[in-house]
Amino acid sequence: MNAAELLTYGLGIVVNSTILGLGAQRLVGVRFSVPRLLIAGAVGLAAVNPILNNLAGSISDDRIAYGQAALLLILGWAAAILIMLIVLVLAEAFVPTGSLVPVRLWPTVLRARVRRSLRYLQISRIFVRHGLGSFIRHRSAILRQDSPWTEELPERLAAALETAGPTFVKLGQLMATRRDLLPPGYIGALGRLHDQAAPMTADQLTRVLLAELRTPLETHFAAFDHTPLACASIAQVHAATLLDGTEVVVKVQRSDARELVARDLDIVNRLAKVIEARTDWGRGLGLSALVEGFAVSLREELDFRIEADNLASVAAEGRENAAPVRTPEPFRELSSRRLLVMERLPGEALSRSRRRIAELDAAHRSALAGTALEALLRQILLGGTFHADPHPGNLVLLPDGGLGMIDFGSVGRLDRPTRRSLARLLPALDRGDPLVAADALLEAAGRPENLNQTGLERDLGELIARHLGPGTNLDARLFGALVKVLSRHGLTVPPQLAAVFRALGTLEGVLTDLDPGFDLVARARELCWSMMADRITPDAVRREATAEALTLLPLMRTLPRRLDHLLDAAENGRFSVRVRLFAEEDDRRLISGLVQQLVLAVLAATSGVMATRLLGIAGGPMLTRSMSLYQFIGYCLLVIAGVLGLRLLAPVFRRG
Repeated sequence: MNAAELLTYGLGIVVNSTILGLGAQRLVGVRFSVPRLLIAGAVGLAAVNPILNNLAGSISDDRIAYGQAALLLILGWAAAILIMLIVLVLAEAFVPTGSLVPVRLWPTVLRARVRRSLRYLQISRIFVRHGLGSFIRHRSAILRQDSPWTEELPERLAAALETAGPTFVKLGQLMATRRDLLPPGYIGALGRLHDQAAPMTADQLTRVLLAELRTPLETHFAAFDHTPLACASIAQVHAATLLDGTEVVVKVQRSDARELVARDLDIVNRLAKVIEARTDWGRGLGLSALVEGFAVSLREELDFRIEADNLASVAAEGRENAAPVRTPEPFRELSSRRLLVMERLPGEALSRSRRRIAELDAAHRSALAGTALEALLRQILLGGTFHADPHPGNLVLLPDGGLGMIDFGSVGRLDRPTRRSLARLLPALDRGDPLVAADALLEAAGRPENLNQTGLERDLGELIARHLGPGTNLDARLFGALVKVLSRHGLTVPPQLAAVFRALGTLEGVLTDLDPGFDLVARARELCWSMMADRITPDAVRREATAEALTLLPLMRTLPRRLDHLLDAAENGRFSVRVRLFAEEDDRRLISGLVQQLVLAVLAATSGVMATRLLGIAGGPMLTRSMSLYQFIGYCLLVIAGVLGLRLLAPVFRRG
C-alpha cells in the first residue's frame, strides 16, 4: 500500500468514525468530546467487519437476496453502534468528561506545572533553610512547652514567609490578626511583616513610574523622594510634592507583584484543598473558603483604582457621619492600576510610634483606643464600607494626638440588611440575650432547613456567659468561638460578616497595645447606644416613617377593595384557594425529566424482555440458513434495549 492509498484509508477511517460518533451521540443525548468520539468510532468501525462476516456466513450463495443483505447490513451496523455506545459510556464512567485536560491545552498546562513544581521546590528550600524542616521532622518534640524550639519557631516562620514572597507575607499578616488561633509569640513575630520588606531597585521603580504616568516625573511632581517611606510585600510608599505644593504619598506596586501573587495563590489554594480533604481541623475551619476569601482580597489589592474608590467612599461617609479619624483623599487623575497618589497624613504609624505612645498619659492612650474603636464601628454600622485590616501599620498617630487611617486596599462592604442585623446582634450580646442574638445571626447568615434553633440559642447563651459574663475580658477569642458555634449548626458565615469579625479581632490587638486596661465591652456598649440614639432623632424617625409610608401607600390603596372581595366570596360560599402545582419552571423541568427517564426505562425493559422471548422461539420463517425472522427481530430489539439503557446510564456518569 503506497502513501496515497494509506492516506485515503486513514481519511476513510476518520470520516466513518466521525459519522458513527455523531450518530451515537445523537442516540445517547449527551455531548462527547471529539477525541472520545473518534476513539469509540474506531472501535465500532473495527467491529463492523467481523460482525458482517459472521452474518454473511449464514447466507448461502444460491439463496442470497438484496432484501436479506440489506437487513443483515442494518443489523451489523446497529451492533457496531451499540459497541461504540458501550465504549463511550464505560469511558464516561471511568474517566469522566472534564477530569482530563483538553489536548490543545497540554503545552500550556505542562509549562504551568513545571513552573509550579519549581516554585514548590523553591518554597521547600526556603522553609528548610530557615530551620522549618527540622520542625517537620521533630514536630512531636518541638510542640512541647519545654522545648527550646518554642521560642525560635515563630521567628523562623516569619523569616521564611518574608523570604517566600508577597503572597506568603500577606498570609503571615492575616495569621498575625488571628489572636484566637495563634499564641502571642507567633502574633508578635508575624506582626513585623506588616511594613518590612526589601525595597525595589531604582531601575525597577523608574520603569513602573514611567509606565503608569506615561510622562516624566517633573511634569506632575515638584519633588519626589526615591527613598521609600515604607516597603510592603506588594507595594512601597514614597513622599512627594505636587506642582501646587500639596504634600502627597505615592504608592507604587512592585513590578513583579501581579505575576508572583497569581502563581503563589494557585499553590496556596491547592495546599488548602489538600489539607481540608485530609485533616479534620482543615474541614472545621473551612480552609478552602478562607483561602478563597484571602485570594479575592489580595487580587483587589493589586488594583489601586479599587483602593482609590475605597478611599473616596470612606472619606465621603466619614464627612457624612462625623468620623473621628482622618482618611487621605486620593488624586484620581494621577492614579492607575499600579500607582496611587493620595494626600499625605502627617505623623507616623502606630507600629513605629511605640516610644511616643509610651510617653502619653493613660487617659490619652485610652482616648486613642476609644477613637479607633468608634471609627471602625461607625464605618461598620453607619457607612457600610469599613477598613478590613486595621493593624498598627495602617493607623497613624497625628501630631495633634489624633488618629488617621490609611491603606484601604482591603475593605469590607455591608448592605443595609446586614448592618441592621449587626445593629441587633451587638446589643443582644451586650444584654446577654441569646434569643435576639440568634434571630440577628439567622437574618444575616440565612436559616438552614434542619436548624435546631433551641440548640443554637443554648450554645449562644453559653458563649455569652463565657466571654461576656461578669469578670471576663472581651478578646478576639469571642469571634472565633462565635464562628465555631455557627459552623456547628450548619450556618455559613457570609464573607462580609467574617470580614467584620476579622477587623474587630485585629483592632482588639491594637486596643490592647494602646491601653491594656481598655474596657472594650463598656466602650462598645456606649458607642452603640450613642449611634442608635443619633438614628432615632425626630428628623431621622420622620424620614424613616415617610419612606416606609411611601412604600406601603400602593398596598393601602388596594387593600380595602381586596378585603371586600374576600368577604363577599366568603359570605356567598364562593371562597376558595387555588394552588398551582409545579408553578416553578425548575420543578416542571425536574418532573418532566423524571417522567422521560421512566418511559425510557420501561421501553428498554420491554424491548429486552421481548428480545429474549423472540430469540428463544424455535422455527418460524427463515431469513437465512441459521437465522429465523423471529431471531432477527429479537436481535434488533436487543440493540434497541441496549441503546435505551445506555441513554439512561450516560448522564449518570457525567460530572455535574
